[in-house]
Amino acid sequence: MSTYRLEDLKQYSDTLHTRQGEPLNVRFVEPGDTDELQYYFRSLTTRSRYNRFFGALSELPNGLLNEFLDVGTRERFTVVVTKMVDGFETIVAEARYAFHAETSTLEFGLSVDDRWQGNGIATALMKNLECRAVALGAEHIFGDTLRSNQTMISLARKSGFAFVNHPDDWKLVRFDKEIDIAPIDIPCASWRLAALSRQVERPSASA
Repeated sequence: MSTYRLEDLKQYSDTLHTRQGEPLNVRFVEPGDTDELQYYFRSLTTRSRYNRFFGALSELPNGLLNEFLDVGTRERFTVVVTKMVDGFETIVAEARYAFHAETSTLEFGLSVDDRWQGNGIATALMKNLECRAVALGAEHIFGDTLRSNQTMISLARKSGFAFVNHPDDWKLVRFDKEIDIAPIDIPCASWRLAALSRQVERPSASA
């Protein structure tokens, strides 16, 4: 993590857009987001929470809430997608991801507020996660979902992911995508610099 300045999290924010062209901000979660993040999960439908956590939760338990608010420890991160609604910054989606250096993979899970689904937010967020994955040095990005979660399965298929059986749980399916993007070609400006810095710090053997 030496490449990334976690004391200045805002520099790793990106601007996304809904299908209608409305601007969204994707940024690392901050301590001040505690109440808003909890409110976000409470506002999801029961089915959406079940799909996100593979179990029945009405809100984030304290331990899990603390994990969501802890950015960078053991290469684990949480981002929120926010939109200005009636003059207030409102969380409309979130994602939690982890970089596994030993396998050069990035694992992620995400959700979108039911009221904002159908606006292309999940698609834009998944593309942004690909940017973050390659900047961290990942060669593959993957996620798990319930076999019954046809919305996520359809989204992953449209985003170019391949499907394999989950290694540990028959109720889940894993979707995986190889990412082959040179640092200079990363489409997210705020992460291109991070990737290039990482490349400079760790030059290839042939350099």
